[in-house]
Amino acid sequence: MSIDKNLLRKYNVPGPRYTSYPTVPYWTSEMPDVKDWEKAVKESFDLSNTVDGLSLYIHLPFCESLCTYCGCNTRITVNHAVESPYITAVIREWKLYLNIFKEVPKIKEIHLGGGTPTFFSPSNLRRLIESILADATICTDAEFSFEAHPNNTTTEHLQTLYELGFRRLSLGIQDFDPKVQKIVNRIQSFESVEKVTDKAREIGYTSINFDLIYGLPLQTKESVVDTINKVNLLRPDRIAFYSYAHVPWIKPGQRKFTEKDLPVDEKKRELYETGKEMFLENGYEEIGMDHFALPDDSLYQAVQNNTLHRNFMGYTHKFTKLMIGLGVSSISDTWGAFAQNVKKVEDYYEKINNGQLAVFKGHFLSEEDLILRQHILDIMCKLRTEWRTKEKQCDFISKSSDLLLEMENDGLIELTNDSLTVKEAARPFIRNVCMAFDAHLLKCKPESQIFSSVV
Repeated sequence: MSIDKNLLRKYNVPGPRYTSYPTVPYWTSEMPDVKDWEKAVKESFDLSNTVDGLSLYIHLPFCESLCTYCGCNTRITVNHAVESPYITAVIREWKLYLNIFKEVPKIKEIHLGGGTPTFFSPSNLRRLIESILADATICTDAEFSFEAHPNNTTTEHLQTLYELGFRRLSLGIQDFDPKVQKIVNRIQSFESVEKVTDKAREIGYTSINFDLIYGLPLQTKESVVDTINKVNLLRPDRIAFYSYAHVPWIKPGQRKFTEKDLPVDEKKRELYETGKEMFLENGYEEIGMDHFALPDDSLYQAVQNNTLHRNFMGYTHKFTKLMIGLGVSSISDTWGAFAQNVKKVEDYYEKINNGQLAVFKGHFLSEEDLILRQHILDIMCKLRTEWRTKEKQCDFISKSSDLLLEMENDGLIELTNDSLTVKEAARPFIRNVCMAFDAHLLKCKPESQIFSSVV
């Protein structure tokens, strides 16, 4: 399916990815009062622990080499002596949260992200997870997942994490073209990916995700076709097909190549549409934005059941109001407040070793924030939202009416007096629709570019 080139040029503007609302640049507190944050955590825990349980995101930042496309918070080193002190600090941070809870937490989700979680030895990962689970109970429908690098994920990694309850892993593939792999410094063979995928299935993992990126330097339609043909041979349960976010002013590693090396606008979008068509032909279903899943995967079933959710970990079929982020740069969410940990490993150690939570930045959501957050979440997960009830109404919605009418005139959405539906053909512009509900962005547009392009 081709996209109107004029619409693509009009709407391909810098904008947020909306893993939160308000987005991080619009959080109001550079140094949240720790007591207020602890109170917000405790209140959320008391309300939700027995009902939903909580989610845990654990950031493991170390990588042996820098992938130059990467926008994550990483620390590059080949010194594996860094593993043990970092695991010790994360366990100490968890105990600080346990002191706030004052009751045994029920864990519904654990996700290990990075960095490269499989940088850590299986024994250190076992120590981490066993220490966390020692003071918690596990929900009957819990899901544990981790991100893995195909080149350093061993059978022992897979077996150890499986024994600890992990059933889903996400492999960072990005692209199989040797030229693309070389320029982004992410070199891995199809054979290494195949080996990890087959071994994980043999052990008993029930959901395998591949991360792919379109819009990378030197990437062409032919290289995307070749990559996806290889992916379809392995048939992962889920596929995340992300747009490359070019933000060299934030990530200097991206200056290893220039804008001239990047496919842009129509050429970039053609890469996505090519991939999408190939996924659909092979039995995958499109999920929200940038995601695909087989019909027997829980992510697709969540769409069918109208229970799809989105948080800092991306799309999930699990919903919890409380998400605790552990480790450097991790973000926690009580539903009514956000807080992010310090971004430097040394600063993180200093705070944790002094018995302090490592938060340095946060935001307490206003009543308007909470309403708009739900609208943005509904658009991203259900492709529609409505404001029929008083609980989903706020003054800002009427102020965004001109933007919504313009999108309706452009054929992106269907509007009624109290609802909005994103048209199927307008999936590439979902983030633009969300931007019409972003009061912070529209009230205070950034003077300099802080976001990558949305399409």
